[in-house]
Amino acid sequence: MTLRQGLEKLRRSGYTAIPVIDSEDRYVGVISEGDFLWNILAHNQELDEITLKSLEQLSVRDMLRHGKVQPVCISTDMEALLDQAKSQNFVPVIDDRSVFIGIITRSDIIKYFASVWP
Repeated sequence: MTLRQGLEKLRRSGYTAIPVIDSEDRYVGVISEGDFLWNILAHNQELDEITLKSLEQLSVRDMLRHGKVQPVCISTDMEALLDQAKSQNFVPVIDDRSVFIGIITRSDIIKYFASVWP
């Protein structure tokens, strides 16, 4: 996926960061608004040179933050999810074949614990 395509997906998602999956639906990493911004600026010395065409020359894969947002297995318990959500806005979820299933947001985890709190 090109940088432009990735930026469009991020904008449509409504999130400030989104998971990236490969062609076989495996979780690869996360890309954020900041990753896009810094890469656009790094490849365009003059701001007036930035065009949609120039954004098609860069790849999302080249900008990924590998390892910063670790996925959890679908069988992970809520306490482990809470622990991981302390340092990130969402937790990517994968199955036992590393296939991406979806995300659990920090808000979802807080709502869960609020509903079971005595």
